[in-house]
Amino acid sequence: MRVELINYTPEPDRSSAHAALTCYSEEVPKKEELGEEKIEEILDKIKESGHHSVIEHASFTFAIHDVSRSLTHQLVRHRLASYSQQSQRYVDIEDFDPVIPDSIRENDRAEKIFQDLMENIQEAYIDLKEKEEVPLEDARYVLPNATRSNIIVTMNARELWHFFSLRCCKRAQWEIRDMANMMLKLVKEKAPLIFEGAGAPCVRGPCPESEEFFCGEPISADDK
Repeated sequence: MRVELINYTPEPDRSSAHAALTCYSEEVPKKEELGEEKIEEILDKIKESGHHSVIEHASFTFAIHDVSRSLTHQLVRHRLASYSQQSQRYVDIEDFDPVIPDSIRENDRAEKIFQDLMENIQEAYIDLKEKEEVPLEDARYVLPNATRSNIIVTMNARELWHFFSLRCCKRAQWEIRDMANMMLKLVKEKAPLIFEGAGAPCVRGPCPESEEFFCGEPISADDK
């Protein structure tokens, strides 16, 4: 897996603070007049008050490489985002090099079962499109959730906060959690004030999960 931040709103902290200040000013202020201390003061108040709509003015675009279709099916459930994914209708996935979970890779018998099945699927896919002349858009029906894919994702900062709260949690599925943590690290470099405290809810306070679903291992300060 590889995650790149390929585009983002210039000066996202300043842009969001400027939007917030506009709400309480007689005229639209000049964002260049906002000093670093003022930006921090405004964003601290914004996050404390819950007036999070102003951070929607900051958006971030990621290029995400070599993740499974299982991951992307979870990802697109986050509706307040834009997605452009590698097409299986137009891209030949003959060598799909499946993503293998550690729980399978670390078990010799499980890995053999998995690899045998992947080889059979690959042969079936090739036979369908080459010997039976089935179009790619129909041959792809045999491809598994483990098939690697690439996707471009754009989210605004408010939606990213929500996304990180769900997907950085230790109860999140391992692959999307790894991706979410990579994304969080990248946006913190560009907008440290907006994303201060972002991540799993236990970074900020008590775990919101019920006793039944509490993982028992809250994320420590070292994991932030």
